[in-house]
Amino acid sequence: MITTASGGLSGGEIAGLIVAVFWAILVCFLAYVLVKLGKVIGETGKLVHGVADQTVPLLGEVTTSVVQVNAELTRVDTIASNVEDISTNARALTALFSATMGSPLIKVAAFSYGVRKAINGKNEDEMRKRIKLQMKADKAASKAARKATK
Repeated sequence: MITTASGGLSGGEIAGLIVAVFWAILVCFLAYVLVKLGKVIGETGKLVHGVADQTVPLLGEVTTSVVQVNAELTRVDTIASNVEDISTNARALTALFSATMGSPLIKVAAFSYGVRKAINGKNEDEMRKRIKLQMKADKAASKAARKATK
Protein backbone atom coordinates (compact mmCIF):
# COMPACT_ATOMS: atom_id res chain seq x y z
CA MET A 1 0.00 0.00 0.00
CA ILE A 2 1.04 3.42 -0.77
CA THR A 3 0.38 6.02 1.80
CA THR A 4 0.12 9.66 1.08
CA ALA A 5 1.73 12.46 2.98
CA SER A 6 -1.40 12.91 5.00
CA GLY A 7 -1.27 9.26 6.02
CA GLY A 8 -4.63 8.15 4.49
CA LEU A 9 -5.65 6.39 1.33
CA SER A 10 -6.30 8.35 -1.79
CA GLY A 11 -9.66 8.24 -3.62
CA GLY A 12 -8.33 5.91 -6.32
CA GLU A 13 -6.97 3.52 -3.75
CA ILE A 14 -10.31 3.44 -1.90
CA ALA A 15 -12.13 2.79 -5.19
CA GLY A 16 -9.67 0.01 -6.00
CA LEU A 17 -10.16 -1.49 -2.55
CA ILE A 18 -13.97 -1.43 -2.97
CA VAL A 19 -13.69 -3.07 -6.39
CA ALA A 20 -11.36 -5.74 -4.99
CA VAL A 21 -13.76 -6.53 -2.13
CA PHE A 22 -16.69 -6.64 -4.59
CA TRP A 23 -14.77 -9.05 -6.84
CA ALA A 24 -13.89 -11.24 -3.85
CA ILE A 25 -17.57 -11.42 -2.81
CA LEU A 26 -18.60 -12.12 -6.41
CA VAL A 27 -16.02 -14.91 -6.73
CA CYS A 28 -17.22 -16.47 -3.44
CA PHE A 29 -20.85 -16.29 -4.59
CA LEU A 30 -20.02 -17.82 -7.98
CA ALA A 31 -18.02 -20.57 -6.26
CA TYR A 32 -21.02 -21.33 -4.03
CA VAL A 33 -23.35 -21.42 -7.08
CA LEU A 34 -20.96 -23.71 -8.96
CA VAL A 35 -20.74 -26.10 -5.99
CA LYS A 36 -24.55 -26.25 -5.76
CA LEU A 37 -24.81 -26.73 -9.54
CA GLY A 38 -22.31 -29.59 -9.31
CA LYS A 39 -24.46 -31.27 -6.66
CA VAL A 40 -27.60 -30.85 -8.80
CA ILE A 41 -25.84 -32.33 -11.82
CA GLY A 42 -24.60 -35.24 -9.69
CA GLU A 43 -28.12 -35.95 -8.37
CA THR A 44 -29.50 -35.73 -11.91
CA GLY A 45 -26.93 -38.27 -13.06
CA LYS A 46 -27.96 -40.63 -10.24
CA LEU A 47 -31.62 -40.20 -11.17
CA VAL A 48 -30.96 -40.94 -14.85
CA HIS A 49 -28.90 -44.00 -13.89
CA GLY A 50 -31.75 -45.24 -11.64
CA VAL A 51 -34.33 -44.73 -14.38
CA ALA A 52 -32.14 -46.60 -16.86
CA ASP A 53 -31.74 -49.48 -14.39
CA GLN A 54 -35.52 -49.78 -13.93
CA THR A 55 -36.44 -49.28 -17.57
CA VAL A 56 -34.69 -52.38 -18.90
CA PRO A 57 -36.67 -54.89 -16.76
CA LEU A 58 -39.87 -52.94 -17.40
CA LEU A 59 -39.36 -53.19 -21.16
CA GLY A 60 -38.84 -56.94 -20.76
CA GLU A 61 -42.15 -57.25 -18.90
CA VAL A 62 -43.93 -55.17 -21.54
CA THR A 63 -42.55 -57.41 -24.28
CA THR A 64 -43.77 -60.51 -22.42
CA SER A 65 -47.21 -58.96 -21.98
CA VAL A 66 -47.46 -58.09 -25.67
CA VAL A 67 -46.53 -61.66 -26.65
CA GLN A 68 -49.22 -63.06 -24.32
CA VAL A 69 -51.84 -60.62 -25.63
CA ASN A 70 -51.01 -61.61 -29.20
CA ALA A 71 -51.48 -65.29 -28.29
CA GLU A 72 -54.87 -64.52 -26.71
CA LEU A 73 -55.91 -62.48 -29.76
CA THR A 74 -55.10 -65.46 -31.96
CA ARG A 75 -57.39 -67.62 -29.80
CA VAL A 76 -60.14 -65.00 -29.91
CA ASP A 77 -59.82 -64.83 -33.69
CA THR A 78 -60.29 -68.61 -33.88
CA ILE A 79 -63.35 -68.41 -31.60
CA ALA A 80 -64.84 -65.58 -33.67
CA SER A 81 -64.33 -67.62 -36.83
CA ASN A 82 -66.11 -70.61 -35.25
CA VAL A 83 -69.00 -68.40 -34.11
CA GLU A 84 -69.30 -67.05 -37.63
CA ASP A 85 -69.50 -70.61 -38.99
CA ILE A 86 -72.15 -71.54 -36.41
CA SER A 87 -74.27 -68.49 -37.24
CA THR A 88 -74.02 -69.31 -40.95
CA ASN A 89 -75.17 -72.87 -40.26
CA ALA A 90 -78.04 -71.63 -38.07
CA ARG A 91 -79.12 -69.22 -40.80
CA ALA A 92 -79.10 -72.04 -43.36
CA LEU A 93 -81.04 -74.34 -41.01
CA THR A 94 -83.64 -71.64 -40.37
CA ALA A 95 -84.07 -71.06 -44.09
CA LEU A 96 -84.46 -74.81 -44.67
CA PHE A 97 -87.06 -75.11 -41.89
CA SER A 98 -88.98 -72.11 -43.20
CA ALA A 99 -89.00 -73.54 -46.69
CA THR A 100 -90.16 -77.03 -45.69
CA MET A 101 -92.36 -76.51 -42.64
CA GLY A 102 -93.13 -72.83 -42.62
CA SER A 103 -95.77 -72.78 -45.33
CA PRO A 104 -97.94 -75.63 -43.92
CA LEU A 105 -97.66 -74.22 -40.39
CA ILE A 106 -98.71 -70.80 -41.59
CA LYS A 107 -101.72 -72.31 -43.34
CA VAL A 108 -102.75 -74.26 -40.22
CA ALA A 109 -102.35 -71.15 -38.05
CA ALA A 110 -104.39 -69.04 -40.46
CA PHE A 111 -107.15 -71.67 -40.61
CA SER A 112 -107.35 -71.97 -36.81
CA TYR A 113 -107.46 -68.18 -36.50
CA GLY A 114 -110.31 -68.02 -39.00
CA VAL A 115 -112.26 -70.72 -37.14
CA ARG A 116 -111.82 -68.89 -33.82
CA LYS A 117 -112.90 -65.61 -35.37
CA ALA A 118 -116.02 -67.22 -36.85
CA ILE A 119 -116.99 -68.84 -33.54
CA ASN A 120 -116.38 -65.64 -31.59
CA GLY A 121 -118.26 -63.60 -34.19
CA LYS A 122 -121.30 -65.90 -33.95
CA ASN A 123 -121.27 -65.66 -30.14
CA GLU A 124 -120.96 -61.89 -30.30
CA ASP A 125 -123.92 -61.56 -32.67
CA GLU A 126 -126.02 -63.75 -30.40
CA MET A 127 -125.01 -61.72 -27.36
CA ARG A 128 -125.89 -58.43 -29.09
CA LYS A 129 -129.36 -59.74 -29.96
CA ARG A 130 -130.00 -60.86 -26.36
CA ILE A 131 -128.87 -57.49 -24.99
CA LYS A 132 -131.16 -55.60 -27.40
CA LEU A 133 -134.12 -57.79 -26.48
CA GLN A 134 -133.44 -57.34 -22.76
CA MET A 135 -133.18 -53.56 -23.18
CA LYS A 136 -136.51 -53.48 -25.07
CA ALA A 137 -138.15 -55.60 -22.38
CA ASP A 138 -136.80 -53.32 -19.62
CA LYS A 139 -138.04 -50.25 -21.49
CA ALA A 140 -141.50 -51.73 -21.98
CA ALA A 141 -141.68 -52.73 -18.31
CA SER A 142 -140.74 -49.23 -17.16
CA LYS A 143 -143.40 -47.69 -19.48
CA ALA A 144 -146.01 -50.07 -18.13
CA ALA A 145 -145.01 -49.23 -14.56
CA ARG A 146 -145.34 -45.50 -15.28
CA LYS A 147 -148.77 -45.94 -16.84
CA ALA A 148 -149.92 -48.01 -13.89
CA THR A 149 -148.90 -45.31 -11.40
CA LYS A 150 -150.81 -42.58 -13.27
